[in-house]
Amino acid sequence: MNDDTVRLSMIGRIVRRRWRVLAALAVLGALVGAGASLIFSPGYRTTSHVLLQGAPDSSELMTETQIATSSVVLDRTAQALAWGVSGSELHDSVSATAADGNIVAITAEAETPENAQLLADQVAKEYVNYSAQLIGSTADAASQIRQEQEDALRRQVQETNDRITDLSRRVQGVTVESVEVRTQLETLRTALTEAMAKLDQLDGGGRQAQVVVMGSAERPSSPAPPTMIHFVAGGALVFFLLGVLGHLVGARTDRRLRNEAEISAAVGAPLLGSVDVPETPDHAPAGDEGRWWARLLKTDEPWNLPELNASADAASREIRYRRVLSRLGDGSGVFSRVLVLAAQDDPVARTAVAQLAAAGHGGRPELRVALIDPERPTVPDDRESAGVLVVVSSGTRTGWELVAITEAAADAGQRVLGVVVAQRTAAVPEPGGTKTAGDEALAGSA
Repeated sequence: MNDDTVRLSMIGRIVRRRWRVLAALAVLGALVGAGASLIFSPGYRTTSHVLLQGAPDSSELMTETQIATSSVVLDRTAQALAWGVSGSELHDSVSATAADGNIVAITAEAETPENAQLLADQVAKEYVNYSAQLIGSTADAASQIRQEQEDALRRQVQETNDRITDLSRRVQGVTVESVEVRTQLETLRTALTEAMAKLDQLDGGGRQAQVVVMGSAERPSSPAPPTMIHFVAGGALVFFLLGVLGHLVGARTDRRLRNEAEISAAVGAPLLGSVDVPETPDHAPAGDEGRWWARLLKTDEPWNLPELNASADAASREIRYRRVLSRLGDGSGVFSRVLVLAAQDDPVARTAVAQLAAAGHGGRPELRVALIDPERPTVPDDRESAGVLVVVSSGTRTGWELVAITEAAADAGQRVLGVVVAQRTAAVPEPGGTKTAGDEALAGSA
């Protein structure tokens, strides 16, 4: 299988085995999203449009949008509305953009439709009033400058006309050259007169564009996105995906071996088989006892272990254990005595060892059970044993820990005959309340 197939398989297993945790995370995310919507949701939004008369260019339109959201306009709006807020506080609720057709769109946000409409209309009104004041003050100064320039231009035209008249008088005679010169001079005089007439006809040239409100803003009928529903759905989805990602990262960084082939390779012995161990309260991981939420969310059960078909009943499970014992041998027959090793902190392996001892009770090979400390493993001396059988539950030991157990066995002069992988499965009700002799077998072990 390629990486994508393996990844999809892991995600499916996470959803199937950890759906309670993912559902709890989704609910938590929905609550966080609902709380975030109270802070970041824009509420109701509406827009008022203001038309700029004339032919303003793009730079002038951008200037007008800045004027519409200036502190002067917003301060006047806050004073007119009397909502108990300042103009700077309204700055995040008001925006202006340049639209097609020389239109400035003023958008306002508020908690209610009425307030949103009122805010947009008032900002547009104050913007028009302030713009008119700017145009009026600028027009007065421009008019004075223009009048001075026109007077200077008229004086220059008059001086030019006087010069043309003087030149015409100096031309004597009626020769062809003199007539041609006088004709050109009169043509210049006529051109100057026409240019001056056109200058007088220009009225208000260079005036700034006028602004007018195109109408009242529309009252919004529904909240603007993102609404609380969007925040709730988004929060639930984000937390759900974070939960899946967290499981994937945790599985990636966890160095404990789960695959049977990897466990067998780390021990350096053949795999004799996998056995199932019905779940009991003693199998809860350390630290999870008494935590109701761990049992409710099923976090006390590993999700990334290989699936093993559970035995139908105690008799079927005993047959599986006997088959594992029957594989102990070197070709010359079954060993007479075998030392069985299991970690002290591995309750599933301890249960499997007990059931192996019960299944092989009174037969061959004779099993001697030894519980070892996985951090500092020490294998007891037993010269009568043909070797050791390592029993480990899937997903509890790293490769180095298994290598340490193998080295401890070699230090005790024992060879590893095989490895048995125990996997916890759901408990199956036994008919008639049949009980196993697991704990009794462990009680008499060394």
